[in-house]
Amino acid sequence: MIEVERIQNVDLDYLTYLLNISTHDEEIFRTADEIRRRYVGEEIHLRAIIEFSNICTQNCLYCGLRAENKDIKRYRMPLESIIERAELISELGIKTVVLQSGEDPYYTTERVTQLITEIRKFNLAITLSIGERKFEEYKIWKQAGADRYLMRHETASPELYAKLHPHDSFENRKAHLLELKRLGYETGAGCMVGLPGQTPRDLALDLAFLKELDADMIGIGPFIPNADTPLANEKGGDLQTTLKMVALARIVVPTANIPATTALGSIHPLGRQLGMKYGANVIMPNLTPNPYRPNYSLYPGKICLFEKDTACVECTKNMITGLGLKVGSGYGYRIEKVRAQ
Repeated sequence: MIEVERIQNVDLDYLTYLLNISTHDEEIFRTADEIRRRYVGEEIHLRAIIEFSNICTQNCLYCGLRAENKDIKRYRMPLESIIERAELISELGIKTVVLQSGEDPYYTTERVTQLITEIRKFNLAITLSIGERKFEEYKIWKQAGADRYLMRHETASPELYAKLHPHDSFENRKAHLLELKRLGYETGAGCMVGLPGQTPRDLALDLAFLKELDADMIGIGPFIPNADTPLANEKGGDLQTTLKMVALARIVVPTANIPATTALGSIHPLGRQLGMKYGANVIMPNLTPNPYRPNYSLYPGKICLFEKDTACVECTKNMITGLGLKVGSGYGYRIEKVRAQ
């Protein structure tokens, strides 16, 4: 029998033990599913992503968008196109839009504020996922009407973080996430599983950080090597360990919103379905319009790149109902509340 209390208290030695062996995996998965049903119910919430720019000033070693990658077709969506796509998302009945990009300085404080102001008119919850920005910008965007901010911490090991992120540190990323939380954003963090040099203890530290942050959203996916990065020849993360981290995250932060990530579906045809069976309660259909969509190439083998650019909506709905779960009808806040209009 697993000791749920020790997991929830983030006992690092016990979490490291569980992550080192597979003996208790099925019990972990079953417990995570029970906790999901008890705390967040049967609904799976849809968050529609618009990947509006693949330009990035950073050089994270694992990422296909890194500034030094010259083998990628770069793009920026005009503000009008982003707003039109958000309106379509609203018309499709989805309640949340996720505005995601590399760290692209073209989208200034004022431009992002304009996006938020215009998109709010469609009665959508707005999630920003645009990397580390100035604290004052976070404040301005929250006041303009942004609801959530997603910025995965990737790894809570300071040493590993420093190796993977030139000129950045885990302490800096942590400070940004704590500031977002302080400002009242629903704040999302999360990690990659299977990074070069990563240990079970490092993964246990990730779970401890998610508990410390009291993360409202938790994104966990496997590391997938990209041929256009310095980590091209490294081994990728495995499905079982990634699913186990999703399940443990659900046990550690029972009321968090946890997506079955696209990366899970990219390493296994049933990856997202298994994620929803083992604790996830969010799925994020890609609504980036063509011709931009194929060029947001974080990693190779990414699913849903070449279909009709609205096909992901019905696909994900069918996936949810096929598991006997319900498509969420609300905004999917961590604690349901009436949204200020």
